[in-house]
Amino acid sequence: MESRAVRIAIRIGMILVLAFLYVPLLIVVIYSFNNDIGQTWPIDSFTTKYYALAWQNPDVRVALGTSLLVASIATLLAFVLGSLAAFAVHRFHFFGRNAVSFVLVLPIALPGILTGIALNNAINNYRIPFSIWTIMIGHATFCIVVVYNNVLARLRRTAGSLIEASMDLGADGWQTFRYVTWPAIRTAVIAGMLLAFALSFDEIVVTNFTSGTQITIPKFIYDNLRQPRNRPVVNVVAVIVLLVMVIPVYIAQRLAGGDTTTRPSRALPPAAQPGVP
Repeated sequence: MESRAVRIAIRIGMILVLAFLYVPLLIVVIYSFNNDIGQTWPIDSFTTKYYALAWQNPDVRVALGTSLLVASIATLLAFVLGSLAAFAVHRFHFFGRNAVSFVLVLPIALPGILTGIALNNAINNYRIPFSIWTIMIGHATFCIVVVYNNVLARLRRTAGSLIEASMDLGADGWQTFRYVTWPAIRTAVIAGMLLAFALSFDEIVVTNFTSGTQITIPKFIYDNLRQPRNRPVVNVVAVIVLLVMVIPVYIAQRLAGGDTTTRPSRALPPAAQPGVP
């Protein structure tokens, strides 16, 4: 048992860590309501006019639409490719399986600038025009990892006896997936997709190497942060990014925390129900 002093020290350390992480974000939120262009402290007066100015800014609208589209398509690509890769690695034993798993996880472990340089060289070598599609492909390289890890972890926690029982009771492969496998992994899949969307939405390093003239929300912030007169609008856009990031991450955390690996769907097809010929 820890002493009272140790428990107090742990709590103080936790508070300091949380303050270190979240106080700067809170300051950005407060500055988004600052009536002055200069970043002075304390703030003399507050206003919401910069939220209206940010919404009326055509560059912000275009960047927001681009970021949402890129994140959505990259998430769908990650869902399809990451899920298929997870099923292949989990279900089949083949030479080089560990190497395949390592290669799939590597993009998120490498510094983003290395991934960006590699993608930029590939795009230039194959003379592919820079567009919104090159951004999507670049983002999908690291979004796949999130979906792959989530789905593979859940598949490993799913009892293989459930699938074997379903097949023994007469269910075919599609019925087994629909009524047993999918209910067991769906929260992990959705959580992985939400995390992939959040990662793609705020990505700046890979985007800089794959976007060409396309502007996303992170690029808008990076380009305007050095211009003092645009600081208030940048603070507002940063708050929007923060909200878009927090909501899916929170939902993903709640979904990942639920354990559905032993609760397959009760709506089994007749062929998989005991006692039904």
